[in-house]
Amino acid sequence: MQATSNLLMIRPVAFGFNEQTAGSNAFQIRDTDQQQVQTKAAAEFDGLVNILKDNKVNVIVIDDTAQPHTPDAIFPNNWVSFHDNGDVFLYPMQAENRRLERREDIITQLEDNFRLRHVTDLSHFEQENRFLEGTGSMVLDRESKIAYACLSPRTNEKVLAAFCGQSGYTMLTFHAVDENGLAIYHTNVMMAMGSNFAVICLDSIQNSAEKELVIKSLKSTGKEIISISFDQMSHFAGNMLEVKNTRGDTLIVMSLSAYQSLTYQQKAVLSAFGKLVYADIGTIETNGGGSARCMIAEVHLPQSGLPA
Repeated sequence: MQATSNLLMIRPVAFGFNEQTAGSNAFQIRDTDQQQVQTKAAAEFDGLVNILKDNKVNVIVIDDTAQPHTPDAIFPNNWVSFHDNGDVFLYPMQAENRRLERREDIITQLEDNFRLRHVTDLSHFEQENRFLEGTGSMVLDRESKIAYACLSPRTNEKVLAAFCGQSGYTMLTFHAVDENGLAIYHTNVMMAMGSNFAVICLDSIQNSAEKELVIKSLKSTGKEIISISFDQMSHFAGNMLEVKNTRGDTLIVMSLSAYQSLTYQQKAVLSAFGKLVYADIGTIETNGGGSARCMIAEVHLPQSGLPA
């Protein structure tokens, strides 16, 4: 299935503007009062978690550690992904302080309730200066086994090929830029995949052949394409995530900024696929350059039969 009701989220203890990622993330904007950023981010994090739990989603919350300092630990989907056959993948990260986010204890903790088959560690590609930052770099169509990826300094084709070779996915690569012509750092800020829909900023794919390839692939796999503008992308409308709750209902999770950027018609189309769920996470979006989808690592692992 494309969506799961089991989500992993990391509660921040030292969130803030990350100097090491700002060079390749045009979505990051430094808040002038960094001392208040962690407090605000923690409150926003709790707000999103509470909304998800109120909607009957199983959220596994794990606290970040004070040491080592990991200002972006709130975005776990970049270092790990979990798959329905029990496989776990660890990913190579561009920023050195983001590499410290990979935590074996988190994976061990999940083994209490989920069955893990194999852990594939791709982080050795960091030694070659090649990166693939998880489901930030890739937008996975889990049902059709297609990995969509816009190539960037953080999304390397060789590492993507290694992931696909070991996971059984087919890679579909393209190039995407923002309205200023800068390479989009992560695919999941310009594209979101649902079971029956895809939200995408088609204007960001300037090569007509690549754009047509993406459109053809989405249509052939039965996705209704919901096109968003550059402005909507800048408000993180491309950073949504389809999830299921424990009752089997479909939710489409996004930020308040993303929700407010959508037109009435876009909201109506999306609402046909699931309940729109949103939270105000403006501090996290501004300083971290990521939004609701980035904050969630979907746990597609098979459950062990014990209470989750």
